[in-house]
Amino acid sequence: MNELQLKYGCNPNQKPSRVFIENGELPFEAICGKPGYINLLDALNGWQLVKELKKATGLPAATSFKHVSPAGAAVGLPLSDTLKKIYFVDDVELTPLANAYARARGADRMSSFGDFIALSDECDKATALLIKKEVSDGVIAPGYSDEALEILKAKKNGNYNILKINPDYVPEEIERKQVFGVTFEQGRNELDINDELLSNIVTDNKTLSDEAKRDLKIALITLKYTQSNSVCYVKDGQAIGIGAGQQSRIHCTRLAGNKADIWWLRQAPQVLGLQFVDGIKRADRDNAIDVYISDEHDDVLADGAWEKIFKVKPAVFTKEEQRAWLDKNTDVALGSDAFFPFGDNIERAKKSGVTVIAQPGGSIRDDNVIETCNKYNMAMAFTGIRLFHH
Repeated sequence: MNELQLKYGCNPNQKPSRVFIENGELPFEAICGKPGYINLLDALNGWQLVKELKKATGLPAATSFKHVSPAGAAVGLPLSDTLKKIYFVDDVELTPLANAYARARGADRMSSFGDFIALSDECDKATALLIKKEVSDGVIAPGYSDEALEILKAKKNGNYNILKINPDYVPEEIERKQVFGVTFEQGRNELDINDELLSNIVTDNKTLSDEAKRDLKIALITLKYTQSNSVCYVKDGQAIGIGAGQQSRIHCTRLAGNKADIWWLRQAPQVLGLQFVDGIKRADRDNAIDVYISDEHDDVLADGAWEKIFKVKPAVFTKEEQRAWLDKNTDVALGSDAFFPFGDNIERAKKSGVTVIAQPGGSIRDDNVIETCNKYNMAMAFTGIRLFHH
């Protein structure tokens, strides 16, 4: 098949709509469901991301995509008991691929609501059972076990989008798209993100552990498929904060840093100890936690409000208590798709536990950025490569 008709494009008024390939056949098939225009953009970008993560780390990988940028991305490292709890997987069997998806979905659960999933490996039963519980539009993978396919086909009353990608497909070297009737053409971004890109360490601290290199590669590969400007925080094999599509670099750093902070605060005793009423939906739980650790905590702690969410009224999680907990987060890696123009980005990154950084370099203020890193004994590599994606 070289063409797939779609219901509509980005919006319902954009008709007709289709995807097609000029030479050969489409590299994917829809086993179940009817994917839309944005679904396929998410699926094809997500597949490239997880394929590269698997190549770079040797581990199964997963990503959770929303509106053509990843909300989360991770490789299949084991989960701590705390992460199992905050990802709601403490009562299920986990495989390496299931670990990867639990991490990718769990890092920013609010943004991942209604995601499109990409998996680097054949979807197994354990991963399918995790997907079954979440609100999601679809999944793309190179294959599915019989048990996994049966589970996923039952989702959304049989209308869940299940795509099977040809893992051996290689696209043409030149890619094209149209904007306002004008055709753009460029060579595909085939940059291989590897340890060599991290060899030019420009700070006084020259130490990058194997784990730090792994996390920096995860950050850079994630950025390669994130709408620019973008910044990505990574810890222990998973993105914990992604800032996408901002016009200002510092706004990327703040947005991603705030997400990383929320991820860490979810692991605080004050949050782990929250007692929710029986039957509360996962999305409502996520929303309540987000508000509880924000400046709007009165919205869920007010009389008449908390009884609908909590069995016991929780104490306020003060800013001082939050800052003390955030200070315990360390060994975070930070990647940027273009150079940091000012040291303020480093100052903000420090607040979220960043100790290693990878960025292209090339700013007229590189000296200031390096000096700020040296102040905090951070190690920073200049990759010399920009990773804009639009």
